[in-house]
Amino acid sequence: PPCALILGSKEVYQHLAYYVPKIYCRGPNPAPQREDMLAQHVLLGPMEWYLCGEDPAFGFPKLEQANKPSHLCGRVFKVGEPTYSCRDCAVDPTCVLCMECFLGSIHREHRYRMTTSGGGGFCDCGDTEAWKEGPYCQKHELNTSETAEEEVQLSEKSDTYYCMLFNDEVHTYEQVIYTLQKAVNCTQKEAIGFATTVDRDGRRSVRYGDFQYCDQAKSRNTSRQTKPLKVQVMHSSIVAHQSFGLKLLTWLGSVIGYSDGLRRILCQVGLQEGPDGENSSLVDKLMLYDSKLWKGARNVYHQLFMSSLLMDLKYKKLFAIRFARNYRQLQRDYMEDDHERAVSVAALSVQLFTVPTLARMLITEENLMTTIIKTFMDHLRHRDIQGRFQFERYTALQAFKFRRVQSLILDLKYVLISKPTEWSDDLRRKFLEGFDAFLELLKCMQGMDPITRQVGQHIEMEPEWEAAFTLQMKLTLVISMMQDWCALDEKVLIEAYKKCLTVLMQCHSGFTDGEQPIVLSMCGHSVETIRYCVSQEKVSIHLPVSRLLAGMNSWKIFQETKNEHPLRCLVLCAQVHAGMWRRNGFSLVNQIYYYHNVKCRREMFDKDIVMLQTGVSMMDPNHFLMIMLSRFELYQIFSSPDYVYFMSTGERFSPGIGQVNATDEIKREIIHQLSIRPMAHSELVKALPEDENRETGMESVIEEVACFKKPGLTGRGLYELKPECAKNFNLYFYHFSRAEQSKAEEAQRKLKRQNREDTALPPPALPPFCPLFASLVNILQSDVMLCIMGTILQWAVEHNGYAWSESMLQRVWAFYLNYCLYKAERKRKAEIARLRREKIMAQMSEMQRHFINENKELFQQTLEESGRESTFPVISDAKLTALGPEQTRVAEPRQVVMCILCQEEQEVKVDSRAMVLAAFIQRSTVLSKNRNKITPDPEKYDPLFMHPDLSCGTHTGSCGHIMHAHCWQRYFDAVQAKEQRRQQRLRVHTSYDVENGEFLCPLCECLSNTVIPLLPPPRVLFNRSQVKALQLLRNEDCASKSEEICIFVCGNVIIFMEGTKHLGSATMELRDDGKSGKNSLGFQNPYSESIKEMLTTFGTATYKVGLKVHPNEEDPRVPIMCWGSCAYTIQTIGTDLLIWLLYRRFSEFSLVPNEKNGNLPCILDIDMFHLLVSLVLSFPAIHCQDFSGVSLGTGDLHLFHLVTMAHIVQILLTSSTGNQMFFFSFILLSALKEISSGWHLWRNLKVGIMPFLRCSALFFHYLNGVPAPSEIQVNGANQFEHLCSYLSLPNNLTCLFQENSEILNTYARESNKLIDLPDDYSCLINQASNFSCPKSGGDKSRAPTLCLVCGTMLCSQSYCCQTELEGEDVGACTAHTYTCGSGVGIFLRVRECQVLFLAGKTKGCFYPPPYLDDYGETDQGLRRGNPLHLCKERFKKIQKLWQQHSITEEIGHAQEANQTLVGIDWQHL
Repeated sequence: PPCALILGSKEVYQHLAYYVPKIYCRGPNPAPQREDMLAQHVLLGPMEWYLCGEDPAFGFPKLEQANKPSHLCGRVFKVGEPTYSCRDCAVDPTCVLCMECFLGSIHREHRYRMTTSGGGGFCDCGDTEAWKEGPYCQKHELNTSETAEEEVQLSEKSDTYYCMLFNDEVHTYEQVIYTLQKAVNCTQKEAIGFATTVDRDGRRSVRYGDFQYCDQAKSRNTSRQTKPLKVQVMHSSIVAHQSFGLKLLTWLGSVIGYSDGLRRILCQVGLQEGPDGENSSLVDKLMLYDSKLWKGARNVYHQLFMSSLLMDLKYKKLFAIRFARNYRQLQRDYMEDDHERAVSVAALSVQLFTVPTLARMLITEENLMTTIIKTFMDHLRHRDIQGRFQFERYTALQAFKFRRVQSLILDLKYVLISKPTEWSDDLRRKFLEGFDAFLELLKCMQGMDPITRQVGQHIEMEPEWEAAFTLQMKLTLVISMMQDWCALDEKVLIEAYKKCLTVLMQCHSGFTDGEQPIVLSMCGHSVETIRYCVSQEKVSIHLPVSRLLAGMNSWKIFQETKNEHPLRCLVLCAQVHAGMWRRNGFSLVNQIYYYHNVKCRREMFDKDIVMLQTGVSMMDPNHFLMIMLSRFELYQIFSSPDYVYFMSTGERFSPGIGQVNATDEIKREIIHQLSIRPMAHSELVKALPEDENRETGMESVIEEVACFKKPGLTGRGLYELKPECAKNFNLYFYHFSRAEQSKAEEAQRKLKRQNREDTALPPPALPPFCPLFASLVNILQSDVMLCIMGTILQWAVEHNGYAWSESMLQRVWAFYLNYCLYKAERKRKAEIARLRREKIMAQMSEMQRHFINENKELFQQTLEESGRESTFPVISDAKLTALGPEQTRVAEPRQVVMCILCQEEQEVKVDSRAMVLAAFIQRSTVLSKNRNKITPDPEKYDPLFMHPDLSCGTHTGSCGHIMHAHCWQRYFDAVQAKEQRRQQRLRVHTSYDVENGEFLCPLCECLSNTVIPLLPPPRVLFNRSQVKALQLLRNEDCASKSEEICIFVCGNVIIFMEGTKHLGSATMELRDDGKSGKNSLGFQNPYSESIKEMLTTFGTATYKVGLKVHPNEEDPRVPIMCWGSCAYTIQTIGTDLLIWLLYRRFSEFSLVPNEKNGNLPCILDIDMFHLLVSLVLSFPAIHCQDFSGVSLGTGDLHLFHLVTMAHIVQILLTSSTGNQMFFFSFILLSALKEISSGWHLWRNLKVGIMPFLRCSALFFHYLNGVPAPSEIQVNGANQFEHLCSYLSLPNNLTCLFQENSEILNTYARESNKLIDLPDDYSCLINQASNFSCPKSGGDKSRAPTLCLVCGTMLCSQSYCCQTELEGEDVGACTAHTYTCGSGVGIFLRVRECQVLFLAGKTKGCFYPPPYLDDYGETDQGLRRGNPLHLCKERFKKIQKLWQQHSITEEIGHAQEANQTLVGIDWQHL
């Protein structure tokens, strides 16, 4: 065997050096299949023989049998792959499971969180330190691979080079494509391919040849950006060895899967120190060279690390030590690198630092806490004179690095997230060293970004404030975790407290800002303090050291500390709310907002309150109040910063301050949030502070204080406060903003009024203070407090008092006044209001009687007119017949409508000015049974006969708003003129396309592209002598929107009767001479020129949209397209209102036409309802010699009977029930004289023909104006008989065949619906994770998108799957809409959990998905990660939008409401 030639590493290297360049990189384009085959045969095969000592086909299975696989799953996640974390059992949120392990674990029944991976992590199944319960799933499977060998020949290779383009995160796709086209003279498609590969793999060769040829391309790197693309000219041999290196790493990953022994050998060799000493092992070298490698190489060796080093606890520990020792250098490299963190080796910190035993070992042995914090501070070098961080001079590059350095805070959080249960002396010592470093960090933040009140003029430039608050927000959880660690050990707590106090004294020793000591005296008390004025001196809102001390105070260790700076912060907030700092701009307003915001307040505002409470409890309350008055600059007038007193004494719901626990605290927060208004689950979560595990604790208490109200078709599920919890509402809750306080007060008073209770809002009973804070209540009986309150009450009773406010008085009353006084006052006011209302009502009644007496004649006239109107004859339902000689005669109602543009009323007449309705015509496949049908050439297509598969129809819809034709024309001309006036460069996509005839309805802004004239009834029985067009009775009460549309279409097509020459030899041409209004047969067109013009407008629009051709009024297909649109729209109504059953064609049955008419279609190829509409509407033109009512009515009846018989035969021929030939023979013999013997046949026949009868009833109802009986408007047992009576059909349809009994069996079929979706959304995510891009060689799609019409999964929003459509590159979704939905599509973006509506290339919008979590909310973007389940009602709503052809209208309304949607390039999706 070839392995006999391999003796040692030297020989292996020689072998590789010789053969690798002969196999890899032999041409300009990669050939992976050929290269892999040669590498396996020549390079990897011999090594496999060497490893096994025999044929690998036998050796590897033997190793696998003896294998002891790791107890860890270790599946490495790809980008977008679903991951699951258990909220009940995971030690921290980074502990995740892959789909397979999750489905086989106990966590499936727990509260889990579902997310999609960013790539780079791996499954924690089997890690006992990651899970509190259920660390193992049911089973792990190992993957094996087989390779085949072939005889190959190697060729010699000349000296060649590659011009290699590398990936960066600076340039966009468009910039790379543009530069490549200029630099290497490639086409746009080639450039897109290069850019896609570079983005996926990290690099791609763009030229191959000699050095000069490649270097020439490099010198043409003409990127328009300041930073050029990263390009290198590399020798092909180097590229070959690099390519084989990646193949070798992948091969090693697969080989170690056969044997745990091989895995341990690889780990041992990788960690073994080389001859160069420290950092000379293979693992060290790979980590330190990480930033120099391209993305593809990084991913391969990261995966090898995960499948080897991280799968064994021993080597995981050794690797963690190496990682910690190199931590500083790795982070420096990451700061200089521009790649995302997911492809950096630094991202492996989450796999190491979140393991509790490893984290504590690294703290103790490698001083990891100190290393992380000092590394973090190394990258924040800008300081002011006092050594505080300074962000105002940051450049864009420094801001970019600041965003990257924040990942170090995340690493610190990982280290602290698992708290120790036992402390060793080493752990105490190293933790306190890390705490020292952390205090140094906070010291640099203490007092940063100081501000001074702007006086005189407004600040010229807003100062930088966001960076400091970003740092504060990132550190909030770390500070909380530091306090938690300190609280676990008394020795650590005492030492940490001393260190913190020392640093705080260093920060503010001697008050270096120039404050001078003064003495304050009041009510016989004196106190020494300093002269300091917040409104004149510098003040900072950032005091992390003071607040850290306050956090440790809450653990019952107290020293007399200085609460000066927290008090200044509260004074600053009060002065900003009072409007004293308005000239300082929005930057200060934003800082105050975040100071109180839930993201920061736990370690800012709340801790300042704790510091004040600490000061009050340890000082003489009189001294404290005098200092507070001085800081609030109210000492001279004895006014009161009243809200601070309430917070000092009333806020006792912090553990350690009051006798409460964390559950009481979270309950109080929820009660006060729900006091404002009912809230959704996600709103409540955002309003509550999260811990380090992203948990708020809400779920454990929410059922005690709130009731859940499920959502309807829209909206979200809401939590409402339980009535019994309202007593715990405190109007002066310290987390309320002013707006929230006002809303809560209004809501609670309204609730009390509804319950007929007194509207007073007394504060609830407070829990007792902890013993160490019990002295806080003494402030309420201190001399200074009594003096202040007495002063306020004195001001309130003064005649010209100006210094007091209602708020002050309310707070004083809350302390001292009995609520009975308040109650009596409210009752007195209520009585006065009641008497006033009674007086006003009496006055109004008197005025009404006086008006009626003076206008008796007018009232009498009105009553008479209403009586006459009520005598309109009512026709009994039993007499209603829609067509034929026995048609019910109905008086033509007089109809007056109003123009929405000019507000002028006009009666609808044939000879008056046209009244039109805005309408929208669109091609549709909603009823299609054959979406793969090839669209015929529109210039040659004959639309006379519609195939029953309804592959593509023309639908007409309208919003129903009426205008004068000339008013609409002026409006449309104005819209066109406005569009033409805009400069070309300023034109962007709008929600409507003016050049394509589109406009918005002037009233409701519904998208439209034509108008339909409103006409009188076409065939009223009182005037049968003339041919008239159809009218729509604008009946707002009974006619649905879809019904109205259909009638419009039906009526407006008759004007085109002259175009019916396609109907056969019996057709007669009718031409209007344009002057006399008469044709060659003497029949007069009764319609005004205005109406004729509008009918032509509508007909031409239907022809243009339906056939996708240019307008041509003379084309004989114009009337046929109108009739087809009429029929298709009515069929759609049948689908919406009841159930429209379509037909399926069976090739084994057909009725062969006469040989003389051989080119006519088979009966199974004609949609009979389309044929009925065309025949009935064209009949008057063909039969124009006799226009008597009897002749026309009889003609309609015979045509309807004829088509009904054909339809019965048609659906019988396509039946699949039983033995068809048996039924055929049976019917021929019996002629259906005995229905009972063919009961099943008769039942199926009734079911099959009902949709046709419903559509026919709608058609003749609006054609002839006969009201429909109420029985046919609802589903019922006798609906069939009522339909037959209305349509002049015999109840026994077989009577139609008394003279011709050639009929067959029947069959009923289902209507079109959107695809079925799974109940659990994770099934869709799993399906999408397995979907590969069809054009990228098996790579996973980044944006898998599911078509809800046909179920096809597409690779959306990616250059790889763009195709050319009508001369323009479009994305996969847009291209799919033209084949699946005639340009309209409904998609589900799986990874975003978002529905996408598309219409054409420029229109689209996003729509809420039909998936809701247990709290009745959608989760677009999967940000919350709660389990999602299908809401069938919401999915039916989306389906209804599709079936009613309202997608385009929905998009139009969305784009008009949100202009940002207009700027999206929808065609690229």
